Amino acid sequence: NYCEKNEETMKNYCALVTLVLLPVGSPFVIPGYRLVSSVRLSMSSTDDDVASLLAAAAKAREDAARLAKELGKAPEEPAMVAKESLPFEEASDLVSTIDFEGGDASQQYEKLSSLVSSGSLAIWNSANNDQMLRSYPVSLGFLSSRTGGKVTGESLGVAGEGDVGMDDFKYATVGVTLVCSVLGVAALAFLPENVGATVCYLVAVIPVLFLGIGSSAPALIANVIAQFKGTADDKEQRLDRICRHEAGHFLCGYLCGLPVKSYSLLDSGIPCVEFYPSQEGGSAGKKLTQGEIAALSVVAMSGSVAEVIGFGNAKGGENDLIELESIFRRSDEFIGAQEQQDLTRWGALIAYELLTTNTAKYEKIVDAFKQKKSVAECIATLEAR
Repeated sequence: NYCEKNEETMKNYCALVTLVLLPVGSPFVIPGYRLVSSVRLSMSSTDDDVASLLAAAAKAREDAARLAKELGKAPEEPAMVAKESLPFEEASDLVSTIDFEGGDASQQYEKLSSLVSSGSLAIWNSANNDQMLRSYPVSLGFLSSRTGGKVTGESLGVAGEGDVGMDDFKYATVGVTLVCSVLGVAALAFLPENVGATVCYLVAVIPVLFLGIGSSAPALIANVIAQFKGTADDKEQRLDRICRHEAGHFLCGYLCGLPVKSYSLLDSGIPCVEFYPSQEGGSAGKKLTQGEIAALSVVAMSGSVAEVIGFGNAKGGENDLIELESIFRRSDEFIGAQEQQDLTRWGALIAYELLTTNTAKYEKIVDAFKQKKSVAECIATLEAR
């Protein structure tokens, strides 16, 4: 009986322990299955989120492509990789069929661009992208620091200082007036009456002629003053300066993708290139976009910058600055005085970067210009590799 009672007591105790531990153990057993289920549900939810994001991204790309097409800016087909080597003769044959002298601007642009797309040409229009030709304000200090102190207002001749300044013109005018006055008085005093009066009148006209020439063709007066000051280049150096100036225009214009409008020889015998303002050509009254203004700013300043790189200063940029000012007036958006200065300095900076990163090609163009080679031969020189 004692054993039976102990057995029954033991059964009751085990039952009591089971009832007590069962609720305690349930969080460790049953929720285990809930945890796995929760993880699976979470993973499933994450997969759904990823799928929805991918779908949204695809829809955004479709909307962007549709909008670009509606705006007439459908994405272009990617160009083929340029050939690793292109002999000069082959490059010359490729561009020899293009009419660069009197040809249509759009035809030039299309043919050269197609040669780039086929992988034949490599550097035509290579600088004409948002990264390179996106203008931004440039101060004289920033321009100097980015060019190692080479390109400054003084070296470009836009800061009022140079070989011949306004003070030189002032002193020259005063000197000519004084000399002519002395000569006129001397003629009246020492020559016969009629002869003296005639000489005096003739001498009196000289200051007027001097002022007339100075206002219409100041470069002529500047050259004479430079000769007296001893700052003028000798003939060989002057020809080299002109050649490097024009070669700078040619290289930067080609890199910016501007079609050639004319190509002729200067009085010095050095070729001179003129570009169309846009790929469509454009008449004198055509308004220019901001992108076209940016490219023309670089090309306009490239000649003076090339002189600075080669000689430390620029002497032939006056006409380029006058032309650049007329380009600003043709902008389809108003360009104020401060923005014009910023664009001019920015154009000088980008021209410096293009010329210094393509030094070898630039020197080849300088040699080609000295040999008076044609446009097609100059382009073949640039593209040969």
